[in-house]
Amino acid sequence: MQKLDKEMDLIARGTLEVIQENELREKLAKSHQNHTPLRIKAGFDPTAPDLHLGHTVLIQKLKQFQYLGHEVYFLIGDFTGMIGDPTGVSETRKSLSRDEVLENAKTYEQQVFKILDRKKTKVVFNSEWMEKMKAEDLIRLCAQYNVARMLERDDFRKRYHEQKPISIHEFLYPLVQGYDSVALRADVELGGTDQKFNLLVGRDLQRSVGQDPQVVITLPLLEGTDGVKKMSKTSGNYIALEDSPHEMFVKIMQIPDTIMLKYFELLSDRSIEEIKKYGKSLNSGEVSPRDLKMNLGEEIVTRFHGMDQAKKAKQAYEESAKMLSGKAVGTAGVIGDISIGDWKGDQVEVPLNEWKGGKLWICRLIVIASFAKSNGAARRLIKQGAVRMNGTTVNDEGLEIDITQVPFLLNVGKNKIVKIVVPNEGKSG
Repeated sequence: MQKLDKEMDLIARGTLEVIQENELREKLAKSHQNHTPLRIKAGFDPTAPDLHLGHTVLIQKLKQFQYLGHEVYFLIGDFTGMIGDPTGVSETRKSLSRDEVLENAKTYEQQVFKILDRKKTKVVFNSEWMEKMKAEDLIRLCAQYNVARMLERDDFRKRYHEQKPISIHEFLYPLVQGYDSVALRADVELGGTDQKFNLLVGRDLQRSVGQDPQVVITLPLLEGTDGVKKMSKTSGNYIALEDSPHEMFVKIMQIPDTIMLKYFELLSDRSIEEIKKYGKSLNSGEVSPRDLKMNLGEEIVTRFHGMDQAKKAKQAYEESAKMLSGKAVGTAGVIGDISIGDWKGDQVEVPLNEWKGGKLWICRLIVIASFAKSNGAARRLIKQGAVRMNGTTVNDEGLEIDITQVPFLLNVGKNKIVKIVVPNEGKSG
């Protein structure tokens, strides 16, 4: 019983709702008794090529179930991705082509094993069973729900009352997601709070075919770097698993202090007790939000890029902060305490055809590095004293940089710092 209580506590961490807790306890007890792992499902539609930290809230929970010895089914919704999830939108989503969905799905398979144990994970695609469905099978599936039930869903009800169109195919989405649970005979399904309706449809459909209904576990949605909207590529507030170590670290440092502890709870491996201590230390002023975010950044970057890269990303961030504040001036290829050659932050590769006779005008470089949209805008930035090379302010609007000076660090105002590089054969040519 004590072991079961500990498992329930671990599963409950960071969750908002378990439907139903007594069913989950019974399933876990039966699993121990029969030495049979539970089948844990979570679905992800490959609507964009990058997984981000918002997705990992669910994936971390899947990992916990793996730790407890259960079977994880990472479901890639290549079929549902072509329908388009109506959740949280005020109009019909644009449908993706099969080629777009499959291309995005490839990256999902690669990225998910940065967290999950490959040997304990079954990657499945819902096209495996949905494409085998005949028209009559789909009609039977549709007969399981009526329009009134569908309009109980907040998204649909709101659009209906606002007289915004709802396409018939959108009603298929929760039915297909629910049928996925039937096809996999799922014992537990995880999803964000916005997926609750779809997850409950899965329970209903399982009952209708005589299966034990899955336990539904909802987890909170992770706000993005703006601290307001749900993390998503559409909102531009996401931290991608494929971000460079430095970019990932910088974005974590940008999250508002108000949601930092939530990030710890949902993303960190630290214990709840330790996170509570962080909260007390913040309230008392014993520790600064910046220092805690540095710890969080190092932990998250270590998870996806390794400890060595995390330490270098942290160092790059600290040196960037010095440069942006004007406290670090470069000499002999060194900025502060870091060698430019060892810089692990973002970089911009300038094509060789931009170097006319081995020279490049500073204003043109600023445009290439996306710090200005035009040469005229770049000139104005130099006049304002906003441009630095290796921490030293550039005052000459006509400065021509020699290719032998590469690599070096460039920054404009309070924007991020980038390392300027050329293709490997650049200097030898």
